[in-house]
Amino acid sequence: MARTALRVDAVLIQAVIAGALSFAHLHDLAAAAGQDGWKAWAYPVSVDLLLVASWRRLRSDGPSQLAWCWFVIALVASLGANVATAGLLDLQQVPAWLRILVAAWPALAFMGGTLLAHSPTDHPAPEVPAAAPDPKPAAAAEPDTIPAGVTESEEAPALPAAEPAPAVPVAPAPPVPAALVDHARKVADDHQARTGSPIDTDTLRARLGVPPQLADTIAAQLA
Repeated sequence: MARTALRVDAVLIQAVIAGALSFAHLHDLAAAAGQDGWKAWAYPVSVDLLLVASWRRLRSDGPSQLAWCWFVIALVASLGANVATAGLLDLQQVPAWLRILVAAWPALAFMGGTLLAHSPTDHPAPEVPAAAPDPKPAAAAEPDTIPAGVTESEEAPALPAAEPAPAVPVAPAPPVPAALVDHARKVADDHQARTGSPIDTDTLRARLGVPPQLADTIAAQLA
């Protein structure tokens, strides 16, 4: 137990040190690029928040091109500041292209944070097994000829009435995966937050891309 606690504490201390150094490097680069005062301190906060938001999207919703794209952008911004302040760049004579990148970062970070917060997660719709066709009872064959030895004046014996075919039990609806139900609940909550009204079955089916029968089953579980 003591070794585990010591290892966790060491990891936390290392994370704090690395975060503080990266924070300082981003601040120094922003200040050298002409962003003085409180603006220089806001740049490292913006980069780190975008990095954390994209990583949280990857951990909670699974891999996606959107989350990976903004995670790489934030990571490059953080690593670039660390490398630029390591003596490879004269902070007294910052090139114009770097000033342009630093000045354009707020708009880029705002767009990335908005897309990560409001873009729906794309999950492939589960394959629904095709229902087997209902077996139809074979029709009873009717005799076309009169048996030998029976004349037309004699009455032919009445054929026994065919027994009704047993009712075929309806196959139960296929089980809905828990991951699909959770994703549908997020879609429904997002729809209600944006429109103020619960999501209907047709909209839910269109957002999930599933057949109508599966959409009805999911809507019943969300009710």
